[in-house]
Parts: sequence; C-alpha cells; structure tokens
Amino acid sequence: MKIATWNVNSIRARLPHVVRWLEGHRPDVLCLQELKVQDEEFPRAELEALGYRCAVAGQKTYNGVAILCRDEPRDPSPGLAHLPPDHPLNGQKRLLAATVTGVRVISAYLPNGEAVGSDKFAFKLAFFRELREYLARELSRGEALCLCGDFNVAPEPIDVYDPAAWEGQVLCSEPERAALAAVRALGFDDCFRRHHPEAGRYSWWDYRMKALQRKLGLRIDHVWATAPLAERCTASDIDAEPRRWERPSDHAPVWAEFSL
Repeated sequence: MKIATWNVNSIRARLPHVVRWLEGHRPDVLCLQELKVQDEEFPRAELEALGYRCAVAGQKTYNGVAILCRDEPRDPSPGLAHLPPDHPLNGQKRLLAATVTGVRVISAYLPNGEAVGSDKFAFKLAFFRELREYLARELSRGEALCLCGDFNVAPEPIDVYDPAAWEGQVLCSEPERAALAAVRALGFDDCFRRHHPEAGRYSWWDYRMKALQRKLGLRIDHVWATAPLAERCTASDIDAEPRRWERPSDHAPVWAEFSL
C-alpha cells in the first residue's frame, strides 16, 4: 500500500500536476492539502476518471484537505471531531480522516503560525494540543493509523537548511517542536526518517531566492504511522521532481510504502 501526501497550494492551479503525478506513481492513497476551493468546486470528475475516489473538506480561498484513494474511503470525518463543529478550531478546513483498506488515514494541514508570539502562533499551539486529544481518541478505535500532511513544523535541526538562522523562528521554534513531539509520543513513527537518516532532504522551498536550486529548504511535510504500520514500512521518500515543473506548488510529494 502506497500512501502519499502533497500540499498542492491550490488544486485549481495544480490539477495538471496532480493528474501527471498520479498517472506516473499510482499511489493507493494521496492526501492533499491547501485546496483553496469549496467542496463543489473540487475537480472530482477528473480525478475519478483516473480511478480515484475522493473525500473532500474544502474551503474557499484558504485551507482545504482531501483524501484520494483507489478503494472507497469509509467513515470520512472532517475536522477535530471531538470538538463541536462550530468550535473556533474547526472554523478552518484543516483535517480529514477516512478509513482505506483497514488503515485510518488522516490528511492534515496544520496552521503556519505566522510569527512566534502572534495570535496565529497561539492558534497553532492550541490546534496542536487538540490534535493530540483527537488522535488519542482515533487510536482508541484500534485501527492502524497514518497521519499525513503539511505539519508546518521542521521536527529537528537536520530538517532545516540553515538551523542557526531558523532557530527560534516560526516552523522551527521550541514550542512548535515540543507540540509536535507530544503528538508523536502517542506512538507515531516518521516513515521518511526510518529510511533516510541523512541531512539535506526537504519537502518545501520558498518560491524566492532560487531556493530549490540552492537547496534552501525545510522538511515540513510528513507521513507518520503508528508502530504496527510503521514496522511494515518498506520504503519512503520525497519526490522533489514536481517542484521543478512549470508553475509548481512550493511543496513536494512525500510517500511511504507499506507491506500489508
């Protein structure tokens, strides 16, 4: 089973890229983030024509997540389901879960936080706290769980092209890393790091400063799995090639394969 994740930074702008990547790689599941369209505007027909069923939690202009899968997604659930739908943390479409072939898959687009100490940063930390509570409840279901998406946190200095310059900055600050570590402590494993201990591998590059060509990136997109699933992870990687295509997303797909 191949599970992938990709922040496409607008499904309208990146649909040809998504189609091209699906045709070339044929993952069983592709989690998308930052759709920037409402549900009814999501290009369901084009993706279903490729053999993918779609679960979508869209939002106009901002956010939005989806799960594309070859098998029918069962029990789709948007948002932090343990909180009321009208809770402020559920006002943005950032989370979608569905069960695919016995694996509970979650597509997550976690808040950026803007700047350390800002209101948006406080919102980010609050979201992480509730995400941990949500995931603890999901784990009680007893299913293998795969958490995928743009976490907007580089977990360690090795995940940053210039750790000294980024130290204490948003995406790399101690509070964010601690919040992410608390989520991981529930029993998740970083699939990419199981296979790639080396530095210099990133999933996001700024559009400016020729960041891709200069290897000025961060690893903020992840595929995490609970232990029984992670132990079956046979391969994982970041596919930087789509970042080189014309009018690309600033993120690259990240994938992991599991022997089920």
